[in-house]
Amino acid sequence: MRNKIADRIIDFNKNLHYSGQLPDDFRVLNPYLDNPETMKVMGEFYRKYYNDTNRRQFIIGINPSRHGAGVTGVPFTDTKRLESECGIVMKSAHTHEVSSVFMYEMINAYGGAALFYNQFYINSPFPLAIIRRTKGGNWVNANYYDDKDLFIMVKGFMIESLKKHIELGLGTSKVFILGKKNADFIQKLNKEEHLFDEFTVLEHPRYIQQYKMKEKQLYIDKYILALNGISG
Repeated sequence: MRNKIADRIIDFNKNLHYSGQLPDDFRVLNPYLDNPETMKVMGEFYRKYYNDTNRRQFIIGINPSRHGAGVTGVPFTDTKRLESECGIVMKSAHTHEVSSVFMYEMINAYGGAALFYNQFYINSPFPLAIIRRTKGGNWVNANYYDDKDLFIMVKGFMIESLKKHIELGLGTSKVFILGKKNADFIQKLNKEEHLFDEFTVLEHPRYIQQYKMKEKQLYIDKYILALNGISG
């Protein structure tokens, strides 16, 4: 039987491909096509934590970082935490991603990876990494909402991706959105598509790591209270 959530997620990732338009100086990275080991470790992760039919709650990010899920295929998980927290070694890449640091500190405070992933599923409306070229010619992480034309071009793909995420076996009565600007755009999509009933918006891990390090424990506590359904 192939009705396990792990199988559905792996199939989703295997078939993930963006062929739409992009503005000049933007690119999409697909780790499943770029590195064969990404497919391997991603499969190990989901078979370890999602090998059941339990309904999860949806935590919605922005789009993957090129050093996090853009390498490992696992949202908010760089290769360091994939190994240290999930016990899965990736040999072909070694990455450090600041959002991953906060996320796994929060996950450990929640009760650990096994408990957390038994209850929650994290992904993004645009589930592939986006990068843009700077004036100096370097490539840096980009968000789907950084450019008006970019959002218009990827909007249809984002809506279809959200629908496919839900079909994996996720609850839709309440979702958690990471990042206030992200929430603004997802709420616009939701007005058109009526995918979710209620939103809880949390500060994005990258924002916390960059600007709120001194208050990080307060944000960890805020996350845990929200995920447990306790309004703070």
